[in-house]
Amino acid sequence: MYKTLKIERIDRVATIWMNRPDVFNAFDEGLISDLFAACNELDTDPSVRVVVLGGAGKHFSAGADLNWMKRASSYGPQENLADARLFAKMLHKLSTLSKPTVARVQGAALGGGTGLAAACDMAIATSDAVFATSEVKFGIIPSVISPYVLRAIGARHALRYFQTGERFSAERAYEIGLITEVCERDLLDERVKSLTDQLIVGAPLAQKAAKDLIAAIDGRSIDEDVYEETAKRISNQRATDEAKDGIVSFLEKRTPAWIR
Repeated sequence: MYKTLKIERIDRVATIWMNRPDVFNAFDEGLISDLFAACNELDTDPSVRVVVLGGAGKHFSAGADLNWMKRASSYGPQENLADARLFAKMLHKLSTLSKPTVARVQGAALGGGTGLAAACDMAIATSDAVFATSEVKFGIIPSVISPYVLRAIGARHALRYFQTGERFSAERAYEIGLITEVCERDLLDERVKSLTDQLIVGAPLAQKAAKDLIAAIDGRSIDEDVYEETAKRISNQRATDEAKDGIVSFLEKRTPAWIR
């Protein structure tokens, strides 16, 4: 169904594999379109509880395919904007998926590859992974990925890395908040599975509500509007059938319906 990626389903976890290893999973309009379609497909698939994003071969993603960027630079204003909007739309869909997302990162995660990792809810990277927002070295800017990278690392670190375009290690990426865990390459799949196993235990509607809560509250002052909103959100959530089943299941020492 997809020309540039493949989807692997194991139990309730779906892994989207970017499948252009010959170009280090660099993305062009084809891969962007496929990723957007795959995110939509998995978002509406009730059998999928967690989505993992990975890159086939030695590298996660080397970022934008420069041949694609060359083509885009020659487009007229409207075509150029439409092309950029497709990329922005894909990243937004990945970031706002209604279920948990995990980036499985090895090797190079450069430019847009860094953006893909940042757009996922969490990211596990191998100790030899390398990151960069290298766009300035090609005369462009990391504009479309900026909301997600800024959310992860903050403005202070972005001011450095957006302007230097320098590469930085997985350890540094962990220090500044871009990734959530570092492991040796031979442990990557084990660590991803350990994380997805934990995610599957959580209630799916509550997980979506938790993501919505973070998006609504992050960066706001803790004032009357905020604590009123948080009160409404918890009162609405605990009135759901899912919450009622979860609480009763705990008290009765049985497994809640979403795990069965």
